[in-house]
Parts: sequence; C-alpha cells; structure tokens
Amino acid sequence: MNKKKQPLFNHYDENIDYLTDYLGVNESFDVIHLDLVYANRRMSLFMVDGFVKDEILHYLMRLLSRLEPDEIEPDPLEKLFKTHLSYVELDRVKDLNQAGDLVLAGPTALVVEGIDEIIMIDARTYPVRGPAEPDLERVVRGSRDGYVETIVFNTALTRRRVRDRSLRMEYIQIGRRSQTDVCLCYIKEIADDDRVEHLRRVLHEIDTDALPMAEKTIEEFISGRHWNPYPVIRYTERPDTAAAHLYEGHILIIIDGSPSVMITPATFWHHMQHSEEYRQKPLVGAYLRWVRFFALFVSLFLLPLYYLFSIQPDLLPVNLSFLGPEEVGKIPLMLQFLIAEIGIDMLRMAAIHTPSSLATALGLVAAIMIGQVAVDVGIFSIEVVLYLSIAAIGTFATPSYEVGLADRITRIALLLITGFFGVKGYVIGMTFWLLYLTQMQTFKTPYFWPFMPFSLRAFRDILIRSPIPLKNRRPVFLHPKDPDR
Repeated sequence: MNKKKQPLFNHYDENIDYLTDYLGVNESFDVIHLDLVYANRRMSLFMVDGFVKDEILHYLMRLLSRLEPDEIEPDPLEKLFKTHLSYVELDRVKDLNQAGDLVLAGPTALVVEGIDEIIMIDARTYPVRGPAEPDLERVVRGSRDGYVETIVFNTALTRRRVRDRSLRMEYIQIGRRSQTDVCLCYIKEIADDDRVEHLRRVLHEIDTDALPMAEKTIEEFISGRHWNPYPVIRYTERPDTAAAHLYEGHILIIIDGSPSVMITPATFWHHMQHSEEYRQKPLVGAYLRWVRFFALFVSLFLLPLYYLFSIQPDLLPVNLSFLGPEEVGKIPLMLQFLIAEIGIDMLRMAAIHTPSSLATALGLVAAIMIGQVAVDVGIFSIEVVLYLSIAAIGTFATPSYEVGLADRITRIALLLITGFFGVKGYVIGMTFWLLYLTQMQTFKTPYFWPFMPFSLRAFRDILIRSPIPLKNRRPVFLHPKDPDR
C-alpha cells in the first residue's frame, strides 16, 4: 500500500499551491492556510480547524513573530527546529503528500521559504469523551475507566497499567483514503516474535480505501472465514483486561476511532472469561465461571431438547412427563419458537434504537405483547415463553456479545435440525457444532484449546479460576519467550 511521493519543489510558491490544492483549502471551510511573514521570510501554516490546540499554536506564533533575520542564520531549518520552536512533538518531512496526510490527521504543517523540508508541529487535540466504565464489561468492584475513541488516550491507559520497558506500540496507517491510525501493541520480552511478525505482515497487507467500521473492518480482513459466526478475536473496552492479556503474551490491536481493543489470539474459552471472576475470591470466581458455563450450555441446548421431548414424549421418564407442553396452542410448536426467537431479536434491536427516556415504555409493551397477551390469544404456550426466557437469560449471561449472537444462530439451527430429524438430528447437530469448533483456528491456534487438543494443566485453569499466586506459568499455546510469571 505504497503511496506516490511528491518531493518538495524548488520554489516556495509551488509548494504552497500544491498543498493548497491537495488539502482543498479553498473548498473546505475547516482546512486553514495562514500566510505569514516572520524574520523577513514567507511562512505558511496548514491546519484543520478543531484539531489544533489554539493556545499552543498562538504561543509558537508569538515566538516566531519575535525572531530577527540573523537569529535563524546560517541554517534556518536547524535554528527553527532545535532552538526557536520550543515544543515537544516536532518532526520534519520532505514529501508533500505525506505532509498533507499528516495535516488531515491533526498536526500542523509549517512551510518556510528557502527550506527544503516541512516542519510538522503535533499540537493537535481531539473531541473526546471521558474514560467511563464500559457498558458491556461492568464489574461490582474494580476500575471504572474504559477505552475511548482516541488512540493516544487508549495507548496511555494501557501504559498506565503496563510499565514494562519492553512494551512496544507500533504505529501503522491503514486505508488509502482514510489513513486510519492503528497501533500494534505487545510486550517484546514476552510475546512470540513469529506471531508478532505474522500479525504485522497481515496488517500491512490490508488493501482498502477506508476503515469505516474500525476494528470490525480489520477483523474481517485478518480473521478469514467470513461466514463463520464465532469470533476468533476478543474485544475489550477495559484497560485492566487488556493489560492482563499483554502479560500473558497476547498481542493487541488498537484502532483510532474505536473504544474496543482487539486481543489476539483468542480461543473459545477466552470469550467465556470476565473481569468479575478475578475481582472476587478464587472460590467465588470459580463459582461464577461455572454458572456462566451452565448458562452457555442452557442457551444452546435447552430449547432443542425441550422440543425433542415435546414431539417424542416417550423419551421422558414417567416422573418427568410434566415437562412437555400441556397445550400446544393454535400454532405449531416449532413455529412458536421461531416467532419468539425473531421477536426477541426485534426487541433487542428496538432497545438499541430507543432513547433511554422511552426504554421503560418499550419494556412494558414487550412484556404485555410477548407475555400474557400472546399466551391468552394462543400464539404461544406458557412453556415456550418459560424455556425461551431461560435460554435468552443464558445468552445474555455470556460475557462476549459476539459469542452470544453466534450462539443464537446455533440454537436456531439446532432447533430446526431437531425438528426435521428428531433424536438423530439433535445428536448430529451437537456433534457437528463440537467438531466445527474443534477444527477452527485463531491465528494458527486451535480454537478449542486446551479442551482439544487436551492439556490437563491448562484445562484446569479454564475450568477453575485458580488463585493468582498459583498461576506462575504463561499459557503455552502463546509460545511466550518468558514462560514464567
């Protein structure tokens, strides 16, 4: 994704005309060009309104206005760069296209007559919200800060928790037109070099004009298996969660414009973990994890199993015969489940699009329509509402939003195959789901590790939330250079 370079012209006016045209100064009201004269030299400042810290730029302009011609001789570039422009973040470029792209990213370009380089002043600021607690990863006890949409803030939040001298933040720009800032983050003395190089190469090979959906666009480029509903990348909006994965040997991808940080690689079991488990005592954390696993199992297999018992009641023991529906209703049971599943998804989408002031009204409408009225009319049987509610609770108990959506699709598919083929369909569906996940890979790592291939020590840590003092080894599947904690 090499962009064509344009070296500076020999004449000052040609450089100004080129940047003016490249940035569309006369066509966009927010792109500013200041034509100035300091120290008897023509100078130009190019910037984007809203990206510049006014007080810093005014301070630098005041310094330049006090310069005498002999104060920047005999080498104006070195004098300005090292003496008179007293600011922390300065750079210089010899490419007009690169300078223009940098201006669009926030820095200010200073073009000086008689100097064959452009001075870049990174005095930018962004509209940004405060680092509030993420909605999807709340904890009872723990930090309340979360990632925001500005990459510099996110890297700072990460460094605040990882003060390791070998922490690396590699800067990449992706998108021919968007030039989106992307950061590859890892601890050099822990992360596997081959994994870092592979991910770096994959990111550099992304060839697209823009990243309109930030991290989700990148995921579709680097994860493969576009029609696979299960995520192979974990997302987090919590800096403490990201730091914990860095110390294990994972690699993070931080994208400007997104409050979600990508964690690679991520097995199926990584999506089942939550910070709350590590904010409580080990036994309590283990209990919460077992409840979460049970919720996952219920959300996937309860509805198809209930439907199987409903159409083949002879499979139930006599003392459990009450589990079947007393009255099927006016609509076939399979169609009831499908209507209810779609109804829940409609309700979820409506909740997202509904203003918070109307959320209570939406909840009342949903409770009345999907609940008692639907049962009284005969659209749903009482058992369908009960078991579907349990399955929905299990889905929402899944920490990963992406896995919850994938499980919903899996549940519908398993329900359909059970309806068509009965017991054989139910068994085949479960087996196919298990085999499909076991043959998946996340960045050359088995998706179901350590269950398949089996590793006793690692699977014990997955099944039981081990005390931190006993977790003295990093996960072996990451091939960390420093395996001991």
